[in-house]
Amino acid sequence: EEQHKIELKTLKNENIQFTDHFLKSLSLLDSAREYRAYGGYHFDLAFLWYQNALSEKNSSTMNMYKNRVIDNCTLALPYYQWSHENFKLSKDSFNDTKNYTTYSKYQDLLNIYMNLSNSGAKITMLRYNATVYLRRLAENLTFYNDTVIYTENVTELIDLFNETMALYTQELSNFEDYQEEIHEYKFFNEIR
Repeated sequence: EEQHKIELKTLKNENIQFTDHFLKSLSLLDSAREYRAYGGYHFDLAFLWYQNALSEKNSSTMNMYKNRVIDNCTLALPYYQWSHENFKLSKDSFNDTKNYTTYSKYQDLLNIYMNLSNSGAKITMLRYNATVYLRRLAENLTFYNDTVIYTENVTELIDLFNETMALYTQELSNFEDYQEEIHEYKFFNEIR
């Protein structure tokens, strides 16, 4: 009888710990996604202004676009950094949560969440790097003989930007696959 009470108390404590840790992990993941969205908003604006600047025929308008690129890149960077940190923290937290369950379906689901968080950390770091390259490209823009040119040779910088964006697109596909895997996870479908 006493042993049974101890087992129940232990099980109840594990369930509470599991729930607490899982909710904390989800909260960190949500924060990471939110910061990523803000970073993405500023990056997309910066890229749009950059493309406009490249085709501009007016010096003062080009400079206005150039400054908007630099400003939006500068705004995007901390969001990507915070997002990256929160994705890493959420991965660690999901891993810690595994200590409070032996149920294989929970373990499997936590592994998918860890993969999602890891992929999120990768995409935000790639986007952070792309933002740095984009800002440097914009800083090199100038106007000469009614044409937008770069003040120095930026071929390597353009290559780095394009390679980083290609890697981002690849990793984003992985990230979306993990999201879909969670969405379609059999355990959730059994509950509904």
